[in-house]
Amino acid sequence: MARNIFLVGPMGAGKTTLGRYLAKMLGRKFHDSDREIECRTGVSIPVIFEIEGEAGFRQRECKMIAELTQLSNIILATGGGAVLAIENRQRLAQGGTVVYLYASPEQLYRRTVHDSNRPLLQTENPLERLKRLLKERDPLYREVADITIKTGERPIKAVANEVLRQLKRYGNVHGQKFSAIR
Repeated sequence: MARNIFLVGPMGAGKTTLGRYLAKMLGRKFHDSDREIECRTGVSIPVIFEIEGEAGFRQRECKMIAELTQLSNIILATGGGAVLAIENRQRLAQGGTVVYLYASPEQLYRRTVHDSNRPLLQTENPLERLKRLLKERDPLYREVADITIKTGERPIKAVANEVLRQLKRYGNVHGQKFSAIR
């Protein structure tokens, strides 16, 4: 049975785009935890943040990750902060192969600067916020990751091919840590 593939990394790293692409390539169902939350609540993530705060959103996120990690043969793009909760990291590590998509804060900024659907970046200095978030979360992404891929400025096809090479090369990689950063 094919293991689930879970994509983690900061906002703007390309988790949703890569997840959709891999799902098509592998004939798997794709899920995005943030989109699932929006569909279930009927409101956008920024509205949830506005009404319930980040803590309320994180509670919803934990419930969604718990549900989605129980599915089989899927590709899941998680929200950038999903790794903050230890229970999410445990569920991801136990339920599939975790791929950390890494990009520099400057690359993340270029990809997210015009996206108003990112509540944590609605600040005077979004680049500094991205740097701080990445510094805080990078060790958590690395802790849970079986594979680390630097997305950089590469086209999605190149990133997807690198992920597939790593998955094929290492097969069931649960518990092994390795990196394909170049």
